[in-house]
Amino acid sequence: MPSGVLMYCVVIAALVFDYINGFHDTANAIATSVLTRALSIPLAILMAAGLNFLGALLSTAVAHTIGTGIVAPETVTEQVILAAMLGAISWNLITWWLGLPSSSSHALIGGVIGAVVAFKGFSALNGSGLLKIGISLVVSPILGLVIGYFFMVGVYWVFRKKSPDRLNRWFKRIQVISAGFMALTHGSNDAQKTMGIITMTLVAGGVLSSFTVPLWVIIACGMAMALGTAAGGWRIIRTVGKKIMGLRPVHGFASETSAALVITAATLMGAPVSTTHVISSSIMGVGSSQNLYGIRWGVVKNIALAWLFTLPCSAVIGWLFYLGIRQIF
Repeated sequence: MPSGVLMYCVVIAALVFDYINGFHDTANAIATSVLTRALSIPLAILMAAGLNFLGALLSTAVAHTIGTGIVAPETVTEQVILAAMLGAISWNLITWWLGLPSSSSHALIGGVIGAVVAFKGFSALNGSGLLKIGISLVVSPILGLVIGYFFMVGVYWVFRKKSPDRLNRWFKRIQVISAGFMALTHGSNDAQKTMGIITMTLVAGGVLSSFTVPLWVIIACGMAMALGTAAGGWRIIRTVGKKIMGLRPVHGFASETSAALVITAATLMGAPVSTTHVISSSIMGVGSSQNLYGIRWGVVKNIALAWLFTLPCSAVIGWLFYLGIRQIF
């Protein structure tokens, strides 16, 4: 197959991944608002789709980290990147079908690592770049948990003289703002990961001489994620928003705001994070501020296992895809 045609295949696969990311991970941004009845499903999805697209236009710092931090783009081929994308897509579809809020970020990074190792071995990986990515992926959910805990404590202290019913009626209205903030930050961080992959492909194929994200890539990735968001993601919404703990509007506001603050800080630093991990951990932090027994720890355990297995499983799948693609192309 001509290199140009293979490059188109990689771009299409990357946009498919972005689309799947839209209905897989964007559910995390709107889950709490839907399940506290602050927003209807159609309105929440419409708002999230628009804000995801807008968020994708804000920055390219995370794209640079993904596109150059795992492996030098000029050292890989289109076959490697295609295998990486197919590995990430496969794992995302598996976890979506099971209703598990695993990380698309981990799946993407794992797919790239697996394909690169199959192509050139571990020595081809960028150790310092992977360390930066690894730190951001590990630290961000911890921050989500801690900030969610203290944010919820602070809210209850400020409004300690208000009745719970009155408090939740008020937060039900302003939760629309926190849900929008969460959707915007999701687009600003997650869409950039696919931008990084496509730009890596263009550098590897000789189309670009240096790593600069073209405008058409930014718009295409934003549109793909917005369309994926419009496709919904009810399976993940139920797991994140309902099964972890019983949510009320004040909890939804606290968890969404806490998660969005963490993701915004990471995006400004060019650090890729998992919105799935951050929102889930912030919900746990909010829940633990009131009652550790209010959290459904059995569900948390299943989510944690999905987190744990995502990167190695997607790496193995990416590795296997590269072995197959190498035989075909």
